[in-house]
Amino acid sequence: MTPQPNPEAGAAVKAADRDHVFHSWSAQELIDPLAVAGAEGSYFWDYDGRRYLDFSSGLVYTNIGYQHPKVVAAIQEQAATMTTFAPAFAVEARSEAARLIAERTPGDLDKIFFTNGGADAVEHAVRMARLHTGRPKVLSAYRSYHGGTQQAVNITGDPRRWASDSGTAGVVRFWAPYLYRSRFYAETEEQECARALEHLETTIAFEGPSTVAAIILETIPGTAGIMVPPPGYLAGVRELCDKHGIVFVLDEVMAGFGRTGEWFAAGLFDVTPDLLTFAKGVNSGYVPLGGVAISSAIAETFGKRPYPGGLTYSGHPLACAAAVATINVMAEEGVVENAARLGADVVGPELRALADRHPSVGEVRGTGMFWALELVRDRGTREPLVPYNAAGEANAPMAAFAAAAKKGGLWPFVNMNRTHVVPPCNISEAELKEGLAALDAALSVADEYTE
Repeated sequence: MTPQPNPEAGAAVKAADRDHVFHSWSAQELIDPLAVAGAEGSYFWDYDGRRYLDFSSGLVYTNIGYQHPKVVAAIQEQAATMTTFAPAFAVEARSEAARLIAERTPGDLDKIFFTNGGADAVEHAVRMARLHTGRPKVLSAYRSYHGGTQQAVNITGDPRRWASDSGTAGVVRFWAPYLYRSRFYAETEEQECARALEHLETTIAFEGPSTVAAIILETIPGTAGIMVPPPGYLAGVRELCDKHGIVFVLDEVMAGFGRTGEWFAAGLFDVTPDLLTFAKGVNSGYVPLGGVAISSAIAETFGKRPYPGGLTYSGHPLACAAAVATINVMAEEGVVENAARLGADVVGPELRALADRHPSVGEVRGTGMFWALELVRDRGTREPLVPYNAAGEANAPMAAFAAAAKKGGLWPFVNMNRTHVVPPCNISEAELKEGLAALDAALSVADEYTE
């Protein structure tokens, strides 16, 4: 679709937004939201007719891009047939979505509890783990994000937790592996893996294994920096959980449904958790949907004992119809394979070439359509381009980089001192190279702040 400029309409949309919409994670008077007129495929555009290649996939959820015609048609068909129905009934769209998801989850995660999004999926996974074990504590990693609801944000390890941290949520945090900024003085992936596992085992021991219900990890941390765990780490966590009767929860809200070049990132590491949370890419975000995939052992806990939890819109027919269509599109069009191939053949090599050219790039890491560039002031010291959780003037270098990317027609995903390359999983090679060229130009602005 060719964008048609309509600045008057854009001004009206912007005015209504500023008068009435309360935006998340924001100081309301300090933001200037872009008024978006439309979107299609890997692009969206504003009311001035300016088009952007979306290297953020919305919030890393439009895994099949915007307005895929088959998914739009499925939503329309479902709306004409059954717009909504209560969750206590068997409904075709709900049953089929659960079946298709269960076919793709690892191991025996064959029961699906539907939620409205990722945060409440985490809430319910933690509740299930506590009820299954009869234990109170949950262990989670620093540099993690698990959602904005009360329990999920308390489990989170990044600064978005601080304002809501109750300190009484039964959460204990630990350091997960991150070789580039190792907390374990490691010099190799093998050392980082071994020392991170030793640290976790010690944490379990000192907290009391019989008090720990669950360990929750993002299979590959998303917003926190796309730190791909070293070989053996997740398998080691699985062993620790088995040893102590702890429920292993993998959060695949961002990493799932093709993002890493696998249906689920757990497939990269040959690990099966006891519970797996999902959302976002399950239906490309077209209608809100999330869920928990549940192992047979935990499902059996609630075989004759009621599970004390539910949601009015659990398994909403419109959302589930969108999920069915999305999963079928991904299978028919080879979307997961596309993400794996272009990640290995285009994104990885091109980003490493950018790192060679730009002194602001400290590290490149990722897989599939899930990559991060860590930007630094000094490669030798690895000083971040901006301080941790920087805002205002302290964040000026990253703000300048982001502005340069947008000026070049690229919408970036920026968090702290990183930019993430997370375009739709069905992006074309030509579109990828267009975006990477714009990223190349924007990094020249970041280079101006290096030492």
